[in-house]
Amino acid sequence: MTDSAAPLPGWHAVALAADIEPGTSAGTRLHDQELVVWRDSAGESHVWEDRCPHRGMRLSFGFVRGNHIACLYHGWAYDTAGQCRAIPAHPDLAVPETIRVPTYASAEASGLIFVWSEMGASGMAPPAARPLHPLRSLFVEASPERVAALLAGRFAPGPDGSFAGRLAGTDVVLFLQPFTSERTGLHVTIDGAGDRSLVSRGAEALRHAIEAAAPSRFASLEFAA
Repeated sequence: MTDSAAPLPGWHAVALAADIEPGTSAGTRLHDQELVVWRDSAGESHVWEDRCPHRGMRLSFGFVRGNHIACLYHGWAYDTAGQCRAIPAHPDLAVPETIRVPTYASAEASGLIFVWSEMGASGMAPPAARPLHPLRSLFVEASPERVAALLAGRFAPGPDGSFAGRLAGTDVVLFLQPFTSERTGLHVTIDGAGDRSLVSRGAEALRHAIEAAAPSRFASLEFAA
């Protein structure tokens, strides 16, 4: 990040839960740290550093088999705790316990996958679950600080990186993901009933407004499609 101050630890939404199906993975970032989000065949989601310890290949390019994720490069397979359990080139090798992927605490709530921002942390209270309806994720070409400041001018900030308010005539909750120093993820959820297509178009208009509008004008803009 360009700001020298370290970000405060906390939960951050990094994906819609429905977007990560069993047996699949996806790459993302938090504070410019590369992460892999994957779901095992039992339906449990996991968030790790997106790097195989062997040659540094992104695990998000690999494949999920059962309760293991394997690197695309040489097939090294890791269990749900991040421990390497198989090296195809050496099938009889007792894999050392030191070969493991750094992991993050993660949890699912409100139809989203959350990750705790500090690697290896444990014992945190999970994010609060709310009866929300996840709609979509989009990315804004603006810093997390700018996005948060603009949203706070017309949405109510929450303790979990969320902003509640109205968008295209519908109650919504937006979850902010600090992707990099100059790019921000927004995970859009609907609080109650609403026209999903209209809210989706309103979210696009919101994104364009954040990227282009002067702060003095942002609070007066309309985002109905």
